[in-house]
Amino acid sequence: MYQQVEQRIPEAPTVIGIPISDASVLSRYLLAGLLSAAILLLYFPVLSYLVKQWYTDPNYSHGFLVLPFSAYLVWRDRKRLRKVESRPTWAGLVLILFSLGLLFVGQIGADLFLSRISLIGVIAGSLLFLHGKPLLKATAFPIFFLVLMVPLPTFLYNQIVFPLQLMASQLATSLLELINVVPVLREGNLLILPNYTLQVVEACSGIRSLTSLLALGLAYGYLVERSNAVRVFLVLAMVPVAIVSNAVRVMGTALLTNYFGVQMAEGFLHLFQGWVIFVVSMILLVAIHGALASTRKLIVARRAA
Repeated sequence: MYQQVEQRIPEAPTVIGIPISDASVLSRYLLAGLLSAAILLLYFPVLSYLVKQWYTDPNYSHGFLVLPFSAYLVWRDRKRLRKVESRPTWAGLVLILFSLGLLFVGQIGADLFLSRISLIGVIAGSLLFLHGKPLLKATAFPIFFLVLMVPLPTFLYNQIVFPLQLMASQLATSLLELINVVPVLREGNLLILPNYTLQVVEACSGIRSLTSLLALGLAYGYLVERSNAVRVFLVLAMVPVAIVSNAVRVMGTALLTNYFGVQMAEGFLHLFQGWVIFVVSMILLVAIHGALASTRKLIVARRAA
């Protein structure tokens, strides 16, 4: 007795609705390559000016590290990403068109922020268009991290910098009064010393260390911590660390100026102070995370007991 067996040919995988076979996988990579080339060509003027700003503006020099770090995260998880189900969707095309609209508005209105941030939307939209939500979700953090390479819009930058200048000068004055070795009088962002009036200018506001430390806290938390709550706490903790460390730097500058003259607070020594403070801030980041990890282990041990 023979039993007829119906063989069902499985549906072939598709890309944007077009069936493909294993032999035509190359066409999918070709489509991705053409889309990548089109994005690079379209955004070349935006990217070239962005790189120039990273080079000339110390506040955003960390931008040189953002893109390589995001690329490293994708490369590190490449085996896991290859196993993610590909489900292309037309919603990605909608996101691409919306992002290109932002680029157009930014170019017409000379708004650099919109033009630059639209690039991240195009990247996310391209992944969604070619591979769908699963891959976009799997690469959400590397794509989000790219936001840190985009300088803040001018209006927001101005709203942040001046309060930081006032906080740095006020806190530095309090520290100088606490150690009580140099008489100081503060007027706004001016520190009046016996032999010199030190002005906490925009470059000394701490915005540079704040943006760099926020990027560092975000990257460090993602790499070494699994709890999202702890990751958020580490990033938020970098705000007071940046403010206090910058105030300590201003205090050090005031002491050097008072005892050794203004030339000791400029040039290489001033730059060296910044590096020392940044390294100390990195150590504090690791110490804060260590304290949180120890506290968490203690709480778990007490509950288990």
